[in-house]
Amino acid sequence: MDGSFLRFYVHEDQRHHGHLVWEWLLEQANKLGVRGGSAFRAMAGFGRHHMLHEARFFEHAGLTVEVEFIVSDAEANSLLELVRKEKIRLFYAHIPARFGVINPDVQDPSSGS
Repeated sequence: MDGSFLRFYVHEDQRHHGHLVWEWLLEQANKLGVRGGSAFRAMAGFGRHHMLHEARFFEHAGLTVEVEFIVSDAEANSLLELVRKEKIRLFYAHIPARFGVINPDVQDPSSGS
């Protein structure tokens, strides 16, 4: 199938209406019928302010969580529109992707290839 790789970069403690944004994104995508999504906490990194942050055992470094989805173009557009509508300021990457399942089960969607 052709679609999109959609990744959001979220501060790990960023909140929207009392919920962590990375959890909110996963919940909203699930409600929209997206087949799956994942969140990954960064070990180290820097952003637009060029300050290097590293995860330490007892420190809360304020690192980034990457929330990613491999979705149809319509699902990507729905997620992006929802974030715009909710006025959440997020950096994201939206990249064309080809995806499918090798040796699919009966319940897997057709890969088209």
